[in-house]
Amino acid sequence: MKTNMTRRVVMAAAAATIALSGAATAQEEQVLEQLHFVVPGGAGGGWDGTARGTGEALTNSGLVGNASYENMSGGGGGKAIAYMIENAASLDNTLMVNSTPIVIRSLTGVFPQSFRDLTLVAGTIGDYAALVVPADSEITDMAGLLASYAEQGPDFAIGGGSVPGGMDHLVAAMVMQAAGEDPIALNYIPYDAGGEAMAGLLSGEIDALSTGFSEAIALAEQGEVRVLGVSAPERVPAYDSAATFAEQGIDTTFVNWRGFFAAPGTSDEKVAEYISALEKMYETEAWEEVRARNGWVNIWNPGDDFRTFLEAQEKEIGDLMKTLGFL
Repeated sequence: MKTNMTRRVVMAAAAATIALSGAATAQEEQVLEQLHFVVPGGAGGGWDGTARGTGEALTNSGLVGNASYENMSGGGGGKAIAYMIENAASLDNTLMVNSTPIVIRSLTGVFPQSFRDLTLVAGTIGDYAALVVPADSEITDMAGLLASYAEQGPDFAIGGGSVPGGMDHLVAAMVMQAAGEDPIALNYIPYDAGGEAMAGLLSGEIDALSTGFSEAIALAEQGEVRVLGVSAPERVPAYDSAATFAEQGIDTTFVNWRGFFAAPGTSDEKVAEYISALEKMYETEAWEEVRARNGWVNIWNPGDDFRTFLEAQEKEIGDLMKTLGFL
């Protein structure tokens, strides 16, 4: 059975495609003097990379005067969400990065809040998922992984930087289901963030890692991992040596959105400033450099469009998780 969770995001990406051939070469007019990013996980994960890459583009293009970052791990992202809610009155220039897990973890009760408890600013990028193994592993492709899985059974472990039933777990289960395996039988080992999951892979605690493709690219280029498969519908130019799952006979695709939220009660005027800065960022060479380096897909879902998108994804993911037995 084909498992496809990209349709809505791909449609959004197509609708928001930016013609970058005429990207701005001069500094943009400053929109915000200062911007602070709250990252719900540790250093080295996808949230961290998205916040720092966005801040880099905003400051290098002149749209934001300076940017700062605060990593706030805990509770599968719940600690940072609670911080944004409890300190709303003092967070006038603060954005929290998040992604598909805010939907998944709310559905599964990892934390009591949902995206509805925050001020929605915009979805900005998409990142495909990947399965990787250590660079010196004997496994060289998905056929090899499936053979090892069949041989080792429950001793074969796939890890990820999310809780059981979270996005990395869900992606791994989707891949195994599309490959004809029982997704419930998968031995999934959770870690708090991508950096810890990578340490688990290199130490031999897990046999393979489910992670964001942008993170996989960086690790592969450092010679630490081999990418076995990517959840894109076709090879991604940023790292076109990585085969898709589909071309290896595993008919599944997935893309994880990432975007930004402000504290509850943030004024319409401030939200408009955030949206203006992010929208203008797409037109800059500074952003294209960051985007291309990470293999991200441009999407643009500001304000009410973001809410509509999230509500649709909540239903889509909820239905899939029920099918897979996670709800």
